[in-house]
Amino acid sequence: MIYNEVVKIGDAYLLPLASKLYGLEGYEIKLVKAHIGGRNVVYICEKEGADPKILRISFLNDRNREDFQGEVEYIRYLFEHGGSVSDVVNSLKGNLLEEITHNIHTFFICLFKKAKGKMLVENNYQYRDGVPITEYYYNCGKVLGKMHQLSKEYTPVHRRYSFFDKYTAEYIEELIPGSLPLLKEKMLDLLKTLKGLDRNRESFGMVHFDYNDGNYSIDFNTGQITVFDFDNSCYSWYMFDLAGLWTHGVGWIQFEPDAGKRKKFMDNYFETVLEGYKFETSIENSMLDKLPLFIQVTLMEGIVDAFEVMRNNGEEPECDEELSYLIKCLEDDIPYKGFFHAIYSCEDPFEYEKRNV
Repeated sequence: MIYNEVVKIGDAYLLPLASKLYGLEGYEIKLVKAHIGGRNVVYICEKEGADPKILRISFLNDRNREDFQGEVEYIRYLFEHGGSVSDVVNSLKGNLLEEITHNIHTFFICLFKKAKGKMLVENNYQYRDGVPITEYYYNCGKVLGKMHQLSKEYTPVHRRYSFFDKYTAEYIEELIPGSLPLLKEKMLDLLKTLKGLDRNRESFGMVHFDYNDGNYSIDFNTGQITVFDFDNSCYSWYMFDLAGLWTHGVGWIQFEPDAGKRKKFMDNYFETVLEGYKFETSIENSMLDKLPLFIQVTLMEGIVDAFEVMRNNGEEPECDEELSYLIKCLEDDIPYKGFFHAIYSCEDPFEYEKRNV
């Protein structure tokens, strides 16, 4: 089943049922434009005098009921313990998760409070007037640090999957085209390295796994960040989320032609992120030293996600300039997403020549 089919079923069947399950009668329910690779159909629900809500309908069979239950229970735990996250809304039956079956296909339904504020892209990537952008960097780290500290104390009822439940040699072999043998080899080497890392309570636990400015809103009156979209959350190293923050920070300086200036900016940026992070939780220097390794892991995750999207959409695998760039960095062991390397072009950031698959 594909996205457009679910939208049609939603209009005719799922939305009326969801409205009854969550008491959404009288709300205006509008479809939110899907982003590339989105695995859910999402609606914004608005009503005068009521806080807006976000309704999510999940339709792909890549997750089961336990996965969804584990996700929403984790979100509720974070919210109840002071995490700055968009809370789940119980159905009228008192459930965090509802399930609807239509023509033998199962749909999982969740409702969330809409995060206060708006995303950076909705504000044209302009931060708060009169406030230094370093406040934003610090808050990004602080909010993440609070979530990780809470994860260290979290005991799940329904346990989400772990990194190695998904990222296996068998899955890499199945998903990555045979025309990319070096990429497969490098991914398998990466998995071997990761298997040798410590997975104690201080370094490994529930993480967001997609922590970036597309998955949180900012209250531009206060600077408060509210996180949402825990669809990819899983058990992994806390360093993965920090490495993700590093890779998304490059956008602030990506058009600078001087690699030395880019390096200086990124060092200062990440130092500020870590100041906020360490205000809430601790992390060993031995793990921070592995930042280059975990940036490579974020590249692997991005490549895997790209091929999954093509597969889920029934498309033939192909490598555009952005995907080719990530592959080149992994194949040639280029660190830091190539940001300080000769491969990088400030005129065409993070693009490389297309390659055949």
